[in-house]
Amino acid sequence: MKNKQISVFLEKKVFKLLFFGFSSGLPILLVFSTLSVWLHKAGIERSTVTLFSWAGFAYAFKYLWSPLVDNFKISYFQKFGHRRSWLLFSQIMIFLSLLATSLTDPAKNIYLTAVTITFLAIFSATQDIVIDAYRIESAPQSYQGPLSSMYIAGYRLAMLVGGAGSLWLASYLGVETYKQSVWMIVYISMGALMFIGILTTLLSNEPKVKRSYTSKNKQHTRFLLVILFSIISFIFFYSFLDNPFSSEDIFKKFLFAAIRICLCFLLMAFIILLFIKIKFLSKDSFEKIYLNPIINFIKRYGKFAVSILILISLYRIADVVMGVVANIFYLEKGFDVKEIATYSKFFGVFATILGGLVGGFFALRFGTMKALFLGALIAASSNLLFAWLAISEANVSFLIAVITADNISSGFAGAAFVVYLSGLTSIRFTATQYALFSSLMLFIPKFIAGYSGSWVDVIGYANFFCVTALLGLPVLLLIIWLAKVAPIKN
Repeated sequence: MKNKQISVFLEKKVFKLLFFGFSSGLPILLVFSTLSVWLHKAGIERSTVTLFSWAGFAYAFKYLWSPLVDNFKISYFQKFGHRRSWLLFSQIMIFLSLLATSLTDPAKNIYLTAVTITFLAIFSATQDIVIDAYRIESAPQSYQGPLSSMYIAGYRLAMLVGGAGSLWLASYLGVETYKQSVWMIVYISMGALMFIGILTTLLSNEPKVKRSYTSKNKQHTRFLLVILFSIISFIFFYSFLDNPFSSEDIFKKFLFAAIRICLCFLLMAFIILLFIKIKFLSKDSFEKIYLNPIINFIKRYGKFAVSILILISLYRIADVVMGVVANIFYLEKGFDVKEIATYSKFFGVFATILGGLVGGFFALRFGTMKALFLGALIAASSNLLFAWLAISEANVSFLIAVITADNISSGFAGAAFVVYLSGLTSIRFTATQYALFSSLMLFIPKFIAGYSGSWVDVIGYANFFCVTALLGLPVLLLIIWLAKVAPIKN
């Protein structure tokens, strides 16, 4: 029985997720980490460099255009099937965006670089939507553990290539003095690796799922325009509302930021309703595209739907909030950049892959809810190791032990969580519902994590890591309860 479960990982429909995961993970660090080094070397001011992180809103708001992925056909790629056509389209556009980015020079025209990076982030987020839908539709729930493990393994390998690999290439080519040609070669090389995903798409089969399509292409175009306008309005309004509190008033700053985000979302809702009111958007189409997936989820889980959404919002809170300050902690603890790169970025990736594979196997062997509980437990507990490291002398052996434990637990929890989200998703609204879940799972943790540095200033590293571990306790209690009243059936 165990041998059969292990052999599942070698099946074609499972193993190909390794390559889809690679295709999904490759662009993300080219949008953030690698790009920041390029901009810094180009002499761009730090304040301007950080503004490029706003491209990440594409990943946070991907739910808004995910219904288009479920309902809209891409005419020129129809022969490949619905999911594969969207995959092929987004992968080609990622390649072209990387190529376009490589031809820009931020030292001469930073706005052009910003445009190409924004398109790269949008198409990367779109690819994530499609791959998640493809994974869920290509195999039953019993296969989601191995599928998720392979996906995470590929994703992490791609992050290693897109992060450390791209910087190693830049260093080899000569990055001490700024040369646009160096970064052109780096981004073209990374773009060429997207053909791994393109080839995998061409060699894969379309999931056998019956679906109905909306023929109102004009409405889809209008929805897309309204969504883009809403996102731009969100960004502008958030930037316009300055925080009136001083840097010392951490709690008040945090509270005001939360209120500011809520007001921005209300503004987005008002804009959409306004366009419906003036009949630029069809009310019926809006309900079908956006409300029906939510209504479907509520009908399936009834009074437990809100509790499940709370669990989704909080599950990764312990490791996400802690993870933001990890690299800063390593540096302030006295470890050099080379040690951090070797043990955290390189070695840590393989530890995460190991944890992901174990998490997927555990979910397959013992069930989704048990894997979900164990993942949350070890992810929160690993933060206590950071507290131990904070009060200990700087020691490479301690560093390796802590990073290994943290990355294994993170990989395990990540795989278990993906399996859980996959089980919650209805085949009727695969892309839309999973995009909603995956957007929701990082919103609260990422928001809180933005203030991690301020909390460390107040209570210190050791206490901060202990607090982040305690954040995981409500999650454990919620899992125990939901496992009894609203379990995921394998």
